Amino acid sequence: MTAGPPIDQLHYEDAPNVDTVPGPNTRALLEKQREIDSSAVAYPEDIPVAFESGKGATVRDADGNTYIDMFAGIGVLNVGHSNPYVLDAVHEQTDKFVHTVDFPTEVRLELIEKLDEIAPGELQGNNRVVFGGPTGSDAVEAAIKLAKYNTGGDGLIAFRGAYHGATSGAMSLTGNKSFKGHYTPLLSDVVHAPYPHPFGQDKTPEEAVDHALEEVRAILEDPYGGLANPAGIFVEPIQGEGGVIAPPEGFLTGLREIADDNDVLLVFDEIQSGLGRSGQWWASEWYDVTPDAMTTAKALGGIGFPLSATMYHEDFDTWGSGDHAGTYRGHVVAMRAGTRAIEYIQDHDLLAHGRELGTTIRDRLRDVAAETDSIGEVRGKGLFVGAEFVDANGNPDKATVKAVQQYCYEHGVLVWKAGRHGNVLRLLPPLVITEELAETAMDIIVEGIRQTTTEQQTA
Repeated sequence: MTAGPPIDQLHYEDAPNVDTVPGPNTRALLEKQREIDSSAVAYPEDIPVAFESGKGATVRDADGNTYIDMFAGIGVLNVGHSNPYVLDAVHEQTDKFVHTVDFPTEVRLELIEKLDEIAPGELQGNNRVVFGGPTGSDAVEAAIKLAKYNTGGDGLIAFRGAYHGATSGAMSLTGNKSFKGHYTPLLSDVVHAPYPHPFGQDKTPEEAVDHALEEVRAILEDPYGGLANPAGIFVEPIQGEGGVIAPPEGFLTGLREIADDNDVLLVFDEIQSGLGRSGQWWASEWYDVTPDAMTTAKALGGIGFPLSATMYHEDFDTWGSGDHAGTYRGHVVAMRAGTRAIEYIQDHDLLAHGRELGTTIRDRLRDVAAETDSIGEVRGKGLFVGAEFVDANGNPDKATVKAVQQYCYEHGVLVWKAGRHGNVLRLLPPLVITEELAETAMDIIVEGIRQTTTEQQTA
């Protein structure tokens, strides 16, 4: 029996369908938000929309405008908005029990077993899971503690361009200086090494990998490398906020060797790249490298429930009772949703669907890139897609990406940005997006790129 309805039955049939945006109801809600919500609110500054409802890969705003969602809540909604197969289980579980701390329930143990079933490489069958809190940052904090607990060290290696979260430990690993500048001091012994990204550099992919690995090895092994008591290496198998950067072959393999040589934990942050986003369950599977520990969140909550976990090899399950804790480590509604989402992806073969559709989307972007010098590189894996925009001198061009984003919004497609300079068009559609919806969305995105670049060239 197939889990739930097929993907072509999940969406609003009229998408995209927009009038003048933002409409009056949306404007009123945005104004009320400005009056009473936090000044830290950011996303409506880029796209002034107030959502009312969502189905599959489509959403509606407060004025009835319908959009194709190519962002999925930063990769949270892998099985789409309001997936009925997940919602049925959520409604049933909500009526029974919601909060359990870490007391055993069938729901909790079922999700742990499901995560072991899809765990990468040597973690499968040797996997432990710790739930500590609702956000990806919580999972990263748990992984930091795990590395310190098992090594006795406290120094950490992360990478330039990295994003790991907004709590103090996770922010210490994040590379964005402006993001964390107001909150220093953070963790003291964190060193950022280069992430191999050959675009715009005078290096081949092999040279970029060699340079990055030499830096990491020097940090750990050079007597004057600066990191006295190392505990772990934290890396995104594909950088998300950094610009959808999939590293060249050899990088993760090299990190595995270096971690083993120096008795430190290798931790993969799969919060954005995992649970099918890249066309594999975990982005690390593209490189056939198994981490010691791995963080997951975002899509883990099924249809947007906040849930995170840290998965790790049983050899590192050395914690004593209560050595890691969190009030919301037993949200069984989110856990039930997570299991159902994994089942839906499996039963509808959405990994293969994502690989095939992602190739089509990147091909469309490469075709339009051949018409203009504005797109320097198209990259990614599965439905994790980035297009980096540059000006006539090859410098980052965030203005064009912003203009394309605005065009798409006005024509019923929601896209977002990424990259160190905000010059990467980032596409993270739900894995349930159909070929038809993706083609319609790409028609609008491509036309937005053409119009924007033509206007700039004639200005």
